[in-house]
Amino acid sequence: MSDKISTFFISVGEPSGDVHAAKLVLSLKKISPKIKFIGNGGDKMIEAGVDVKNHIDTMSVMGFVEVLKNYKSLSKILNNTISEIKISKPDKILLVDYPGFNLRLVKKIKNLNIPITYFILPQTWAWKENRIFFMKETISNFISIFPFETNWYKSRGLKTYYPGHPFLDDDYKQDKDKFFLKKHNLKNNDSLLVLLPGSRQQEIDNHWPVFLETIFLLKKKLPSLRFCLVKSTNVIIKNIPDFLIIESSVTNALKHGTAAISSSGTVNLECALAEIPTIVCYKTSYINWMIFKIFGKVNFISIVNLISEEKIIPELIQSDMTSKKILPPLLEYLSPSSKKRKETIEKYKKIRTKLGSPGVFDRAAKHIISEKDNEK
Repeated sequence: MSDKISTFFISVGEPSGDVHAAKLVLSLKKISPKIKFIGNGGDKMIEAGVDVKNHIDTMSVMGFVEVLKNYKSLSKILNNTISEIKISKPDKILLVDYPGFNLRLVKKIKNLNIPITYFILPQTWAWKENRIFFMKETISNFISIFPFETNWYKSRGLKTYYPGHPFLDDDYKQDKDKFFLKKHNLKNNDSLLVLLPGSRQQEIDNHWPVFLETIFLLKKKLPSLRFCLVKSTNVIIKNIPDFLIIESSVTNALKHGTAAISSSGTVNLECALAEIPTIVCYKTSYINWMIFKIFGKVNFISIVNLISEEKIIPELIQSDMTSKKILPPLLEYLSPSSKKRKETIEKYKKIRTKLGSPGVFDRAAKHIISEKDNEK
């Protein structure tokens, strides 16, 4: 089957998808080194050997209002993507997350009759469930990264494969790295609060002022506490106190962390795998929030709580996202002997067992190459 595939087109639109797609490309190359990869993506995909036509720096927006503001530029990228697909004539198209853009792309190219695989599926169980009818008609191969999501899609008649969650291929075990400690002037026994304000500029703009307030309140209560800000290269963060450690690697920060404040997102699951008790925060525009309140179908916003089917970590959303509300549960999490901290870590361990085993990208790649695509 792999001998019949010469070209993949991959459509990615944000940093997390860029990381996952790059790892998937490397696994696909193990099976078939001659396959050519082109598409939309970021620096990680470029490093993996993908010929990136549209960079994620121009694509990473989230929310109804933000999409409207960037409609013209995103439409131009969509048209460019369609042109690239027609020119390159790929044997397969691989969509990774980013459903607002990718499902619009599917609508535009469905008549080209190119088999389409979707990896990291749209969260239709939470939002816009009617999308599944269109997806069933136009997409050949579905690969989910959550067991509950796989079951949900299967129950609605979509053949869905679950290779495990991509984070299982990373090592998040607490491991005090001498280079990291020396680089940031840390001691083995230092308590470290990891700050994860988001990977999109709009998240930074909404979250960072509250993070800052919380930092200064904690500094007064716990003078010896150290702080590590995980900053994506694609965002600008102003007013960073000079006592903060700045890291680009989530994994490195979490390996040394004691607790975390985090924007809602897949990084919450990374915190769970690293056994870092976390306060989940999220603030968006009033219009975005009202739309979600009306149409959203989930009880939690954190993937950790969704997988657990219970609120095991706090979620502070919109008006509840204040430094005064963040502080009490965070102080509990920063205390090594607190009951809440120990309970959260025990529940984290149960999450890991639900997700599968390492080797996720290799299994996904094998499935993509060997799967016989349905005729559409």
